[in-house]
Amino acid sequence: MSKKDLIEGEIAPEEAKHLLYLMVLTRAFEENAEEMYALGKVHGTMHLSIGQEAIAAGASSAITRNDYLLNTHRGHGHFLAWGGDLKRMMSEFLGKENGYCRGRGGSMHIADVESNNLGANGIVAGNLPIAVGVGLSIKIRKTNQVALTLFGDGAANEGAFHESLNMASIWNLPVIYLCENNLYAMSTPFDQAFKIEEISQRAIAYGIKGLTVDGNDVFAVHKAVREAAERARKGDGPTLIEAITYRWRGHSKSDRQAYRTREEVKAWMEKDPIPRFAAKIGVDDKEMEKIKEQVKQDIQKAVEFAEASPEPDVSTILEGVYA
Repeated sequence: MSKKDLIEGEIAPEEAKHLLYLMVLTRAFEENAEEMYALGKVHGTMHLSIGQEAIAAGASSAITRNDYLLNTHRGHGHFLAWGGDLKRMMSEFLGKENGYCRGRGGSMHIADVESNNLGANGIVAGNLPIAVGVGLSIKIRKTNQVALTLFGDGAANEGAFHESLNMASIWNLPVIYLCENNLYAMSTPFDQAFKIEEISQRAIAYGIKGLTVDGNDVFAVHKAVREAAERARKGDGPTLIEAITYRWRGHSKSDRQAYRTREEVKAWMEKDPIPRFAAKIGVDDKEMEKIKEQVKQDIQKAVEFAEASPEPDVSTILEGVYA
């Protein structure tokens, strides 16, 4: 395929339509999970990424499945974009035995190690030091892989963030740090937690590449991650990417969102990344309706599968517990 056959010189048309499907699927999955939570079918809590779907689509398409993904607690979209099975994912949410983690992980700790998806992490910035270990393993084994690790703006003020970037820098590790800056660390506005204008500026302190992109633009995210992966594979070390976006829902299900106005949320909803991407790749309203209908059917099948799946046997409750 020649360069002129690619949309914006980066993504093939069929792949672009698949990414659009994944974005619509992610939103529908989370809206459905939200409804099931209200019905008491999903336990614990959830951190929804509705409004942030462009980052998962852009990042997942920029690296290979031979690489590694280390996810955050707001990572359903990344899991699906990595190729996660919708039925097994829904089963995990409902705590069923045939879920990815046998129903033990749920929303915040879902993983699929066999596909190099090393899992989500409920500890803020908890996945960043792990990414250093993965990056070191890649370097020692000389496999030419990269590790992509996701985190929010709140994690950028944790000590683990600084320690991880410093170590990855001095060891020149193939790690891509992708910060999903949705402008609020739980309820703290970005400008109250940072003196700098962009989180990517912190890359300067570690002597690595840093850049800020529009997180609601699939192509901008894709390009940034792809180029970071190219640098890492050449031995040029880690990259810090900041993707500016916005979550439409609260931080978690217990969040009343008293810290922001309805007008602010509405203004960001008008920047919806899904119709924006559809317009860029030439998908009209008729074709979009077909995609939404397919997603609706896929979600329904997954729900039916999950609800019919077996509950974990109580006698196995301590399996996998090591401490």
